Amino acid sequence: MSTIAIYSLKGGVGKTTLAVNLAWAAATQSSRRTLLWDLDPQAASSYLLSGARAKEQAQAVFSRDLEPEKLIRRTEIERLDLLPADASLRGLDLLFHTLDKKKRLAKLLTGLRKSYDRVLLDCPPGLTETSDQVMRAADLIVVPVIPSPLSERAFAEVERHLGAKAQLLPVHSMVDKRRKLHADALARHPDWPVIPMASVIESMTVRRAPVGSFAGRSAGGQAFARLWQDIEKRLAA
Repeated sequence: MSTIAIYSLKGGVGKTTLAVNLAWAAATQSSRRTLLWDLDPQAASSYLLSGARAKEQAQAVFSRDLEPEKLIRRTEIERLDLLPADASLRGLDLLFHTLDKKKRLAKLLTGLRKSYDRVLLDCPPGLTETSDQVMRAADLIVVPVIPSPLSERAFAEVERHLGAKAQLLPVHSMVDKRRKLHADALARHPDWPVIPMASVIESMTVRRAPVGSFAGRSAGGQAFARLWQDIEKRLAA
């Protein structure tokens, strides 16, 4: 089993969009038994893949009051399951600090190895106790970066904090190549994968489905497919 975290220092950069589409690609393109574990109390991934409001039990998984398997739900996508988030995760950083268990998330993931080939973590933003847990647990951390100086500065901070201890994959997200600011950023980092700004991607929130399931041949759908292929190659290296 490999664990891929989708993480960003700041919100609003396409993190959940990446998480949902990469989980779909893992389950569909690679035929992997896949779990998307939503760790963000905003529960956007949970909404997109399920929609049903979860009971406030998600934090109990980390306090060992509830087994993860008790909360896992099947989705309508074959081979893709969801461990949903809820508002209880707002206290997760405090719980991690109180427990003083640096590898609690990693140990919980170990218990899922027999059931899944790929686990994707939709992480809350910020440099927190949760991000430290993710750093210790993930095989690869995918970091969406909007093509702008401020977002690049935020990624540099993530790299300083996590880079020596984790494998990072920066991804240019929400890209409009017609904008000079975006074009300049892409020129500075030509090796970073690119996810375009596209109405078909924005329509995910209306359709509540990954782009590949309804517009796989679109530029956005193909971009997610290429990114997943890159991730699989990195995991196999």
